[in-house]
Amino acid sequence: MSAPVAETKPRALFLDRDGVVNVEIGYLHRKEDVAFMPGITSLCRTAMRLGYRLVVVTNQAGIARGYYSEDDYESLMTWMRQELRREGVEFDAVYHCPYHPRHGIGEYQREHEDRKPGTGMLVRAVHELGVSLADSIMIGDRCTDIEAANAAGLRQAFLIAGTEEAGCGGDYLAVQELGEIEAWIAQQG
Repeated sequence: MSAPVAETKPRALFLDRDGVVNVEIGYLHRKEDVAFMPGITSLCRTAMRLGYRLVVVTNQAGIARGYYSEDDYESLMTWMRQELRREGVEFDAVYHCPYHPRHGIGEYQREHEDRKPGTGMLVRAVHELGVSLADSIMIGDRCTDIEAANAAGLRQAFLIAGTEEAGCGGDYLAVQELGEIEAWIAQQG
């Protein structure tokens, strides 16, 4: 009788949305304002080819502040996913946190484990997609992305230059563009 083969869990490429998937403009909520980040489709296709699950994890304080509704957000994400699908990119999951502890309005003013640097959205991917956090990576443009990745025990976190000029605490690699991350992923296999 042979020993059972250990089941390997899939790994995830966690992507912040604004500043990683699309160019950061501040409270994006209209498709006519979307510009995809240079290199995002190539990066995602490479990650998919190597077996990564693609998971968007995004704080959406614009909902909390009343700048746009959850329906507006969902409509935009449906459109963005369709546009990326045309380029051969399929997100396995898209998670968002519409809460803000100080600037939220009404029911949206509260702490929530999904709000990065909380790890709620990353943990949800474990439960819903079966991913291994220890084998997964995060790409973000803010220190809260790095903090969430580190707190969840991700294998690697990347910080895209531009938003956090002073850098962040924690463990991460700073990059100028998404192509550097694509090369890293391809090299790691």
